[in-house]
Amino acid sequence: MRFNSRLVGGILLVSGTTIGAGMLALPVSTGMAGFVPSLFLLIGYWIFMTFTAFLMLEVNLWMDRPTNLVSMAGATLGKGGAAVSWITYLFLLYSLTTAYIAGCDAIIQDLISATTGWILPSWIGTFPLMLLFAFFVYKGTRSVDLVNRLLMIGLAISYVMMLIFVAPYVKPYLLKQQEFRYLWLGISVVATSFGFHIIIPSLTVYFNRDIRQLKKAIFIGSLIPLVVYILWEFLALGIIPKQGPNSILDGYIQGANGASLLSNLLGSYTLAMTARFFSLFAIITSFLGVSLSLMDFLEDGLRVGKTRSGRLLLFALTFFPPVLFTLTNPRVFLSALEYAGAFGVVVLLGLLPALMVWRGRYHKSFATTYTAPGGKIALALTIAVSLAVIGVEIAIKTGFAPSAWNLSMQNTTRNSSAAPYDSELTS
Repeated sequence: MRFNSRLVGGILLVSGTTIGAGMLALPVSTGMAGFVPSLFLLIGYWIFMTFTAFLMLEVNLWMDRPTNLVSMAGATLGKGGAAVSWITYLFLLYSLTTAYIAGCDAIIQDLISATTGWILPSWIGTFPLMLLFAFFVYKGTRSVDLVNRLLMIGLAISYVMMLIFVAPYVKPYLLKQQEFRYLWLGISVVATSFGFHIIIPSLTVYFNRDIRQLKKAIFIGSLIPLVVYILWEFLALGIIPKQGPNSILDGYIQGANGASLLSNLLGSYTLAMTARFFSLFAIITSFLGVSLSLMDFLEDGLRVGKTRSGRLLLFALTFFPPVLFTLTNPRVFLSALEYAGAFGVVVLLGLLPALMVWRGRYHKSFATTYTAPGGKIALALTIAVSLAVIGVEIAIKTGFAPSAWNLSMQNTTRNSSAAPYDSELTS
């Protein structure tokens, strides 16, 4: 079989866009449900998001020229659809940038504390990220590309090292715990872990509209992150207890990530430093891509010129709002990912593709060279699932569904009558 470098490149583009800092939050957001329920959620989301990616591909192939998501929404849903996609896209990018700044803040503080013993104020951690890596964003795509390549190498090495160090500590009994009723805690965060759809227009150009190659790149490229996530969940949920210090519950309430919980639990200095760098690489690589997209999006939407003053204005609009959110909410890493997943990814990459295809197929009758499978039933199910996820997150945020605090109180009460079981978990 002849090696197809273009196909491999497309697969890596999809995988690289998909895998990011969101995977750090997976054990914390899904851990209360347990490993097996988390598998159902991950596989279910993979099927859902891969299907909506094929819907996005169908819409993109209707367009005669290279176009972006906002233009696609405008062509199919009119000015209202374009406005919704513009606002949602902006909301998603701001939410993710906020999450990554907050996550990096905590890791930098932890690194400084571990290496020097200094306990710095909470706001100090944002400055290294802003002064160093935000500078590359300010300089533009070429600078981001160069530094991102180095960081991706570091991410791959630290991920493999994490797996090697952590595997011997997995406890099978922890993997057997199942409480499906807690799956709702992870539905919005998991959504952010499968969002790669925004590069489909670029892939269409990259493959010169070759449908066979596009389908392979999307399917295989999205399958690789699923395998990575399942392996990560297996190791993390096989070690981190549900309750107690450095537990799933503790991490969920505090907004910590799975890698930091693992390093604190196992107590190995080498593992702890590996986990910190793994987390740092994951967050910064995601931060670079998302914040660059946000800056370019603002430049295009606000029609800001490429002058020095224009670039400084864009820099301020890109980073100051997320920094303010980071400084006012200690749990902002998980909270921002939850908002991004429910109201950004699900609306933009789940609901909108289904609505665009429905409108384009059955009302505007666009000529097409590719039709995603499933017909009206699949589209209706996609719309229903999207609305259900949005509804669950609204219920949580408005207090109609249990929040992190409610969960804490419920488990504190249960702990008082289940001490032997809990002591086994935290031993």
